[in-house]
Amino acid sequence: MAQKRKSTTKTAPKKKTATRTSKEIKPSRKAGGRIDRFRALSERITAGEQLFPPVLLTGQARREHVRATLREDHANRIEQRSYGARKKFDQLAGDFYKFFRGTALLFYRDMVGEDAEMPTVMTLGDVHPGNFGVMPDEHGAPIFGVNDFDEAIYAPFTWDIKRGATGFWIAGRELGGLKRKKRRKVVKRFVRGYLDAMEAYAERATERSDDYRMDNSPKVIRRLFEEAWEERQDWLWEDYLKPNGRGFRPDSELQPLTGEKDKFQKAVDALAERNGLDPAERTGTLTVKDVCVRHGQGTASLGLPRFYVLLEGPSKDATDDLVIEFKRARSSALEGLVPTTDFNAGDKADRISHAQSVQLAHGDVFFGAVEIDGESFLTRERAPFRDDIDLDELSAGTWKEYAEVCGAALAQAHALSDELGQIDYDVEPSIVAAASPRALFISDIVSFAEEAALRLERDHAAFRKDHALGAFDNVEMVYR
Repeated sequence: MAQKRKSTTKTAPKKKTATRTSKEIKPSRKAGGRIDRFRALSERITAGEQLFPPVLLTGQARREHVRATLREDHANRIEQRSYGARKKFDQLAGDFYKFFRGTALLFYRDMVGEDAEMPTVMTLGDVHPGNFGVMPDEHGAPIFGVNDFDEAIYAPFTWDIKRGATGFWIAGRELGGLKRKKRRKVVKRFVRGYLDAMEAYAERATERSDDYRMDNSPKVIRRLFEEAWEERQDWLWEDYLKPNGRGFRPDSELQPLTGEKDKFQKAVDALAERNGLDPAERTGTLTVKDVCVRHGQGTASLGLPRFYVLLEGPSKDATDDLVIEFKRARSSALEGLVPTTDFNAGDKADRISHAQSVQLAHGDVFFGAVEIDGESFLTRERAPFRDDIDLDELSAGTWKEYAEVCGAALAQAHALSDELGQIDYDVEPSIVAAASPRALFISDIVSFAEEAALRLERDHAAFRKDHALGAFDNVEMVYR
């Protein structure tokens, strides 16, 4: 190869040009949340204006909407380089059902302002087949019902129905392998279970005493009670305690923080005062024995701080200790999206605690809200029988039976909105009337679920591409 000859021509020296300073190329601010903008959108849609909501976006515009929404929803976790956030995004990329479960904000922004004419209830906010299960009641006995109140808010009853129907549609295929025709039957049974129970409450007003218990549960969940039961002593020593029983054992999920006992003792004392808890046979003296961080738990909440607090039981021999969970609370994904209403459950953990007190008439006495280091935390007891059903073990027939039971449990939670909540009119007959004619209402919900699932499939494909390209390593920024 011929060598290049060096030029002998002299050139004038280059002028120094002004260089950009780092200050000039820094973003002016982090991109803020869009809750207020969506609240304004909800108000305008409720008022009847013809607008262009995000559900109508397609192509690249929809992809960028999905990206921006997930970045916003996880902004704090992304900024803090949370391992849990990275793990959550990996899980969402690999599992369509988990993507549905972990992206409630995306789902509800597609519903902004909808159903303003429908009766308002204390909604669960995130209804799907995995958010029903066995948990302790106020006496520590197991009951079955709705068990996740993180997104709860006052909203049209149809928002829970639509979310639940979509959840059964997706889970039926992803976990049950059900074909389209069978999934339609499952969704119909979910809605019918809800409407049948609501009609019964409209006639007999038994919603405060209709808990599913071990003695009165349908066959499909009776087995869950039996399988979930475990003696507290065995559960404590197998899952949590050191060999000497004096505190949490360190492992891949539990990271002891024994030095934080005083801080959490104050939090427990505040909870006891707020909930009116008196030291008793079951609760002991409410003395904190140990504290740990719980890693890797949850789907939507994965990456949020979560602590377990070990309370000494009455016997003081580590056979009946209590484990109380403290999970940092956020605003509801439905905040600013639901049609404008005068009913307000509060914010963060206070809102979640209010929802639990409404939707579970005889719920966990440790369910509450406390503040730790300026952050809002939700509290609840971790019980040896807290469990939910194994969806991938259900047959086609039991999918329908389980959907019907969940629909009825949701109806009970909604029916309590005018008993223990803020609703100031008779909810049950209002819902029955609003869902008439029944055949049309059920058909509309099935169609909604099918359309929503197809849209979420496209969203999931876009998310997977963005995730592979590192789109969720940073938050949205605004540049000058």
